[in-house]
Amino acid sequence: MYSETVMDHFSNPRNAGDIADADGIGEVGNPVCGDMMTFYIKVKDDRLIDVKFKTFGCVAAIAVSSMVSEMAKGKTIEEAKAITKKAVAEALKGLPKEKMHCSNLGAKALGEAIKDYEEKKTWKTKICNE
Repeated sequence: MYSETVMDHFSNPRNAGDIADADGIGEVGNPVCGDMMTFYIKVKDDRLIDVKFKTFGCVAAIAVSSMVSEMAKGKTIEEAKAITKKAVAEALKGLPKEKMHCSNLGAKALGEAIKDYEEKKTWKTKICNE
C-alpha cells in the first residue's frame, strides 16, 4: 500500500518537533480525516535555515510532514513556496489515491508558516519605518 520511502519517513520522521522562537508558524487540518499539521520555520537571509513540524494523523500525514520539512530546509522563501503536493507525492514515491490530500496539507502548512513569517516581517518593517 505505501512505498518504502513513505514507511521510512513515517518510522523515522525527520525534523519532528517545534522551534521555540520560530519566525513563522502555519497550522492546517482536515476535519474529515482528522489530520492536523503545524509547521515551524526559522529564516535567515531569506532562506529557511530550520523547518520543524508536529503532526497528528495517519501514516501518510506523518510521512508527508517529514518529507516537506526535508524538501524545504535550506531553500529560499520563493523556492519553498514552489513546493507542490505533486512534488511531495513524487518525492515519497507515490501515495494511495485516498491519501493524496495529505500531500496537499503538508504543502499548505508550510505555505501558512511562510505567510505568517512574511506578515510579521511586513509588520515589523512598517513599525520600524514609522
